[in-house]
Order: sequence, then C-alpha cells, then structure tokens
Amino acid sequence: MPPPREAAVTRVVVVGGGTAGWLAACLIAARTERAPAGPLHVTLIESPDVPTIGVGEGTWPTMRRTLQRIGISEAEFLLFCDAAFKQGSRFDGWVSGEADDQYFHPFTPPVEADPDAVVQAWQASDARSFAETVSPQARACGLNLAPRQRTMADFAGALNYAYHLDAGKLVDLLRRHATQRLGVRHVRDHVVSVEAAASGDIAGVGTRSTGTVEGDLFLDCSGHSALLLGEHYGVPFVDRRDVLFNDRALAVQVPVAPESPIASQTCATAHSAGWIWDIGLPTRRGIGCVYASAHASDDTAAAALEAYLRKTAPSIPVDPGAFRRLTFRSGHRQRFWERNCLAVGLSAGFLEPLEASAIVLIELSLDALLDNFPVTRGIMDIHARRFNALFLYRWDRIVEFLKLHYVLSRRSEPYWRAHRDPASIPARLSELLQIWRHQAPSRADLPMADEIFPAASYQYVLYGMGFPAPAQAPVQADAASTVEPLLRQAEQRGRALAASLPTNRSYLDALRAQATSSPPLVTTC
Repeated sequence: MPPPREAAVTRVVVVGGGTAGWLAACLIAARTERAPAGPLHVTLIESPDVPTIGVGEGTWPTMRRTLQRIGISEAEFLLFCDAAFKQGSRFDGWVSGEADDQYFHPFTPPVEADPDAVVQAWQASDARSFAETVSPQARACGLNLAPRQRTMADFAGALNYAYHLDAGKLVDLLRRHATQRLGVRHVRDHVVSVEAAASGDIAGVGTRSTGTVEGDLFLDCSGHSALLLGEHYGVPFVDRRDVLFNDRALAVQVPVAPESPIASQTCATAHSAGWIWDIGLPTRRGIGCVYASAHASDDTAAAALEAYLRKTAPSIPVDPGAFRRLTFRSGHRQRFWERNCLAVGLSAGFLEPLEASAIVLIELSLDALLDNFPVTRGIMDIHARRFNALFLYRWDRIVEFLKLHYVLSRRSEPYWRAHRDPASIPARLSELLQIWRHQAPSRADLPMADEIFPAASYQYVLYGMGFPAPAQAPVQADAASTVEPLLRQAEQRGRALAASLPTNRSYLDALRAQATSSPPLVTTC
C-alpha cells in the first residue's frame, strides 16, 4: 500500500505587520508558483493601532534582489519611499576621537587577489587609506555620487549599492503591493489568543473581531513581544549585552534644503558612551544617538545628540523634547523555528543598529524559508533544525563583527575601555585577532558560502581602524607586485566614475521630475 498522504503546507499566516511582516507576505506570495503542493494562501494579521518602530532606514545590497523578486520597480521604490542610495558606512571618531579620525566600509570589495598580497601592496603604496586604495567606491562616496546612471537597467550599478529609506513609507508600499497585486489577505485585528492543536502545533490564532484564523505555518512578525515564539512557546531569549553594551537610543528627523547634497553612506560618529547615526534622504536626515545606560544617562545622551545637531545642522532649531527615546536589549531567541512557527524580524532578535543588520536578517530568513520550503508538516521539523543551526551561526557572526568596531578603538572613556575588556570579547573573535596579526582575513576564517559579513568587511574595519598589517609571511600565494596593477586600475576606475556618475541629488531630482511630467509610477495607498 502507498504511504498515507501527508498534510500539505498551503496556508501561511503572518502575525504582525511592519517591515518584517509585509516583506514576508510579499516574498511568499510572489513565489507561490514554486510551491510544489499547490498555491500558498497568505494571510497577514496586523494590529490596527500598534505603531511600527520605523527607524530602520538602512538596507544592504540584498534589498535590490528582494525588490526584484517581489516585483517592485526601482523607480517606484525610490519615489514612494523617499529613498536614496547607500554605498557603505563611514565611521568618524571611533579610533581616537581626534579630528582626522575617519574610515570607510564600502560595499564594493577590494581588488580580487590574495588578501595578504593586497595588504602588502597597499602598505607599499602612498599614504591613502585602505578603502581608498583597494576600491573606487570611497572616492565616489566622498563626492556624494550615485552608484548608477539613470539609463541603466533597474537594480544595475557601476558600484555595489543598497538604499536609505523612510521605513514607514516602505511598509505602506509593501502593504499596497501585497494586497493589490499579490493577493495577500489582510486582516486588521488584534490577536488575543493562540489555539494549540493536540500535537503542540499552532492550529490558529484568535482575533478580537474576525474570529480564528487557521493556518499550517505561522510567521511570528509581532516585534519585540514575540507573541507566538516567545509568549506562546516560551523559547528563551539569549541576552548578548555582555558583549554589546548599548541598550538605548534617541532618534530625531531634521529637514534638509532641496538643493543640499545627499550622502552616499551612513555616517556613524562615536561619542563618549556610544555613537550617532546620520542617514540622508532627499527631504530629511534621520539621526539618532545610540548609548549604553550603564555609561550615560538619558540627559547625557540628549546633550550629545543636541551638540551633534548644532554642529551638522546649525540652521535647524534643536528641540530635545522632540527626541524619540527607544529602549532595546541586544540578543536573540535560542531557537527561531519551533514546531510550525518561525520568528522573523524583531521577534527573532535585535542587535544594536550598527552596520544595519536588522532588515537583511529578515531577508535572509525569508530566503532560507523559501529556498527550503516545508512541503508537508512531516518534513517541517527537519527544516526547522537546519534553519536554527544556520541562524545561530549567523547571529554569532554578527555579534563578533559588531564587537570588532569597539575592540579596536583606542578611545579612553570608560565605555570604550570596558569594550576592550577581554572578558567581553567572544572567544572566537579573540582567536581571530591573534591570527590576523600574521595574515589578513580570508575565506579560511569565514568559510560559509554566504557569510553575512565576508572577509572583505573585516579587512575594511581592521585596517581602517589601524590594526597592524601582517608582515610578509613565509608562504605567499601572490607577490605584492602582482597586485600593484590592480590597485592602479582601481584608482583609474575611481577617477572615471567621478567624471561620469551623477550626484545623488541630481539623480533623484531628475527621477522625480520625470515622474511628475509622465504617467504616474506611484499611486497612493
């Protein structure tokens, strides 16, 4: 006799809106034709009066692929979300706090050659920074240039890029796209209960007005509350504040003049007990002060943010009463997929916003789900174990990479000295730092095919912050002389791009002007 037919997974219920919920709904609905057991039916339940956090304004280059998969054009996205291009991050004051203390982490990797040979060739060259020497992107960012020409196809660029955006508008765009174009069922209601099956799975969620919404797979996108994974299943939270100390932020938005330059990177400026983010959009800047409450009071942080605003936006009146206060704890769940419930976004965890890992973790979680979608409930537990192992690895690597920015600082304030305490440094990172005194970071140190931060990212931070470059090793795959022509090519490409690429402001202004003089690309929600 043939084996009994297992129940197919066809009903996906997303609990929670926000960036995580609506990205999940869009990506799943857009790829339903790939479901071997038949079409997936996606329902999203969104509380009508719980606001989204709305300060996640930086993405990774992965967002370009995500938008393509969903079916949103780049022009529509840029216009609707008041978005701009992001080509990396600039760090001011992280090493010593002095006026010339600055380095850049671009999205375009160094020239392709043996990492040790690249470092040696850089050291033998002129006194330019590592990023300026090995990649043309630092020059482009210094000139506030866009990474692409408007004649290029959507999502193609002369340089690797991501976006800065208005997070609230992104949610509005995704909601409209999901419900009007992708057939997602949208339930505006409060989840008041979780109904369990005899097996221990979630059979459905009870809502205040709509009744029970049943499903086969539930995505917990309910934010920090983690209604399903945390409250219902009780999966423990792993606190990482022993490594990453920051637990609060003050956020504010300031307008910009219509003709003002738009920065090509997120700017992160260190202060005595944390750092300040600065993200430029066409109509405003999003600015926030991240800090550790153990090292700075709310008033001290507000004073640091106010001083930064007076320095960088002297014509804008500063009202500390308008600062929005956020509290968080850096950490993640012990498991992310429990039975038929997968947590995505803040319900899975959150680490301080350095290097903008929040949205990319949403994207990677959904990619992992869809690339290995559980066709039946019987296979789901195997996928869950694999998913949990992969994402525990990824969260650990993010923690280590963020910690690297603090460990290498030479600032003397108690906050920064505490970050250098060996007891707060993960053992694996400590070992890697010892290795990197003798050889540059390479794939051997980060062997996963899809590392969340590749070896190139570590190189930019290490050598940007003055970590000693390794002396010539006894065994070399390439001689430094073979890299010198590649560095000259990077320099020439930087000059060519500087002469040919438009500024961010001119690109986005021309895009908006075209949209107002032709059939609308964007409709209101």
